[in-house]
Amino acid sequence: MASDLSPRALERLNSMKSEKGHAPFFTSDLTVNEFLLVKEAGFEPVGMVLGSSIYHIGYQQRSWSQNQEMTVLTQAMYHDRELAMTRMEEEADALGAEGIIGVRLYIKLLEWGESLAEFVAIGTAVSPRDRSASYKTVAGKPFTSDLSGQDFWTLLRSGYRPVGLVMGNCVYHIAHQSLAQMMRNAGQNVEMVNFTQALYDSRELAMERMQEEALQLKADGIVGVQIEEGSFGWSSHVIEFNALGTAVVSMRSDHVIPAPQLMLTLDS
Repeated sequence: MASDLSPRALERLNSMKSEKGHAPFFTSDLTVNEFLLVKEAGFEPVGMVLGSSIYHIGYQQRSWSQNQEMTVLTQAMYHDRELAMTRMEEEADALGAEGIIGVRLYIKLLEWGESLAEFVAIGTAVSPRDRSASYKTVAGKPFTSDLSGQDFWTLLRSGYRPVGLVMGNCVYHIAHQSLAQMMRNAGQNVEMVNFTQALYDSRELAMERMQEEALQLKADGIVGVQIEEGSFGWSSHVIEFNALGTAVVSMRSDHVIPAPQLMLTLDS
């Protein structure tokens, strides 16, 4: 998988390996508590991994008075994300890792290039100390997750494991009101039906796509779902919905959940 990585990235990753293929040292953005809990869960961090892609977004014409998905923009964001995620997974695979935790995704439109978007994926690659069981996905790729070290530990203790960071996306154009509609609504308390419907449609498309990614991974469900809505630098009357979460599967039938314990902090 690592053939698509840059020579500089391969040089860095290879320098972290010993002769037997195990990293003699590691890099990580885990906090101290996360690091210790990951080790308690039976995993070792093997290195920070990242993937990046700068993507040119094509043009799509829109109808002034019609609610419609901006499919060209949606597909651009999907492909940009897939390139960044794949490169991050390739780095983890090059280190011999079984998965990546604490994944963070950054998306931004670049000011120094017209219609350019940057997608960056960063996380900490981990490997289990017990190599008898595989934690990779059904496609043989390292699992990805945005879970913290604490959440990762709790999930494993409860009999579940992450299989993939799943995402749904939709860029949507909201129809403008006609002059007659604006005149009728002037000074009135009235629902803006076309705006409401546009938000519903775009949100549902994003949620459905996130769920479809989880089903392709044969997941039992998704935890930690986050839904983000905004303009993200698109033009007027164009919004974007992002739905993001970690797909999980059951490792055993008896999910014994540890009883919560009271803890008192000594911090002032």
